[in-house]
Amino acid sequence: MNVVPKLFVAIDQNDINTAKELIQKLSPEACGIKVGKELFTACGPQIIDWIQRKDFKVFLDLKYHDIPNTVEKACFAASKMGVSILNVHSLGGKDMMLSAREGIDKSNNNPYLIAVTLLTSIDSKTLEEIGITSSIDDQILNLAISASQAKLDGIVCSAKDIINIRNSLPENFLYITPGIRLDNKVKDDQKRITTPLDAVKMGSKILVVGRPITQAENPAIVLNQIIDEIS
Repeated sequence: MNVVPKLFVAIDQNDINTAKELIQKLSPEACGIKVGKELFTACGPQIIDWIQRKDFKVFLDLKYHDIPNTVEKACFAASKMGVSILNVHSLGGKDMMLSAREGIDKSNNNPYLIAVTLLTSIDSKTLEEIGITSSIDDQILNLAISASQAKLDGIVCSAKDIINIRNSLPENFLYITPGIRLDNKVKDDQKRITTPLDAVKMGSKILVVGRPITQAENPAIVLNQIIDEIS
């Protein structure tokens, strides 16, 4: 069984030494590490290997979105690295997500395969700008159902989305929530934010927390405060 922490810390750095210094302030008993585009592009697979040797679980957040054959091979390669969670973008369509599932199934590992629905930085105005006329709620529901039909394990979504979609999805579906802020009044590039406790109450199973921890004077203290809050 793939057992993962309830919280992953997003390490958004483009320098390997800075990333390592930050990660070493954290505990693998308290959290996993999310490696996104910035860190992976700067450091490559070696940072995944280093993090795993420190006993952390890894969430590889590259949001694969390409033709099905390419995504299948990318997911196979990611699975071979031994990551615990990886994701694709559901806007790539059901065939692409099915291919992602096939790529993982061909590997010797079994990471959770998660679909991104709509980024938490997107609001209704952004949807209109890109030509999507359905509401955020309807769009997320449609994408989540498509991910479920493609046999994915869950979705990345705002905690506020869960109440509108959970009755249409499998009972064991995973909801991973980024955009976590310690104060709902914080203003930055994340538009659909929630506090850690509110997210868990709304149904989030795994939280992804970046700046509130990584930009803190003492990241470990903030991490432990969040863990205590949601336990």
